[in-house]
Parts: sequence; C-alpha cells; structure tokens
Amino acid sequence: FALFTKNQRQWSAKPLEAETVDKFKKNLEKSGIEPKHALAHDSYLINLGHPEAQKRQKSYEAFVDEVERCMLLGLDRLNFHPGSHLKKISEDECLDLIAENMNRTLEHTKGVSLVLENTAGQGSNLGWKFEHLAHIIDKVEDKSRVGVCIDTCHMFTAGYDIRTKEIYDTSMAEFGKIVGFEYLMGMHLNDSKPDLGSHVDRHDSIGRGKIGLEAFRYIMNDPRMDDIPLILETIDQSIWAEEIRLLYSLQES
Repeated sequence: FALFTKNQRQWSAKPLEAETVDKFKKNLEKSGIEPKHALAHDSYLINLGHPEAQKRQKSYEAFVDEVERCMLLGLDRLNFHPGSHLKKISEDECLDLIAENMNRTLEHTKGVSLVLENTAGQGSNLGWKFEHLAHIIDKVEDKSRVGVCIDTCHMFTAGYDIRTKEIYDTSMAEFGKIVGFEYLMGMHLNDSKPDLGSHVDRHDSIGRGKIGLEAFRYIMNDPRMDDIPLILETIDQSIWAEEIRLLYSLQES
C-alpha cells in the first residue's frame, strides 16, 4: 500500500508522536504487511533540482524530514518525483542537483531507500525519460539505497507504449537496458486518460483509459514485478476493491 507520512501539500508537520508510531507498527504486524510492501510518498512541494539555491535547500530539508519519518515508522522506501528545472537551468544541471541532494540525504539518514518515480514529463518535470533516471542513479554514491517506481500512466504519456505484448516487451527491455530491473522497487498501476506521448498526467480506472486492460495482464504475469508494492492511484475510490479483484483475476496460474 501507499501512504503519506504528513500532509503532502504542506512544507512542515508536527513530529510523529510515539503513540502514533507504535500503533502504525502494530497494525502493520497485525496485517502481515512487510515494510517492503509499503511505499511512502513525499510532499508534492519538494523539488530537489530547484534552480534557486534557497528554495532547493528548503526542499532538501523537507526531504530529509520525510526520510526520517519513514525511519521512525520502520518503512524502508520513500517514493518521490525527481524534480523540475523550471526552464531556468539545463536538464543535466537539474539532474545533477537532484543526485547531489539525494547523496546529502543518504549521508544523514539510514535504512530507507530513495525511490525515483518516472514522470509524464508535464511542464519542466524531469524523470520522464529512462535516461533521466539512469543519469541520476549513476551519480548516486550508495546505489544500495536507490530505486525506481514505474507509474504506468506516466510511462505511457511519456511515450513508452505497453499496449501489446510485443511492444510491452520492447519498452520493458528498454527500461532494463537503460535503468535496470535491479532498481525496480514499486509500481503505480494507472490507466491513462491522455494519449500516448502526450506528456499529460491524468490517471484513469484500470482498463477504461487509453492503455487498456491487456497491458495490466502483462504486468500481473511478469515475474519481475513479484514482491514489490503494486499501488493503485486510479480516479474512482469507490471501485478500488473491484479493480484489485480485476488485477488478481488477470494472473495466470
């Protein structure tokens, strides 16, 4: 499952209370959910590649706080959007700044992996090309604590098609070659309202968007996706249970 450890649209939050931490850990244990099957997400405000030093520092401090909250809760991975150059610096400069702030964070924390999410490439957001993710990972010093989360809607609207088995295999082989499946630590399963390569981030319910149902059949039968969190971020909460049953029904024995 996925969670925010604080309000995702605010910079700061009061520290987690011991009672809250204790309850969370007990509920995880009671549910039989291992930390590796939970994927925390950071605040949407954070931009580790911000072109302005003061705002980048504010993002870095907020990011460290997010990691420390995961540490307290016993979680082992934090999912985040890489960052945006805001059309003020080059892509490479922004990617280098993201990696630099990841290195600073890893230096001052422990036990939590930083999981880069691929983006749709809307606006000046980076991370939509596999090469962006590979560039960042290459610059991260402790590669044992870096990972990637693939969002299927973002992947599709960034231009990577997955609608037929042959095309799915080609796109995933490209991910494997450029980034590497050893870094895959989670997936967001979303259909897409916009078209392939549109660079617009609008999710749809499973099987009801431009991606279609078959792509999710390929994912549910791909052994490379075993034992990582598969997270729904689809638009209609009232049918989440139905969508989960649908996804399980796609698994072949």
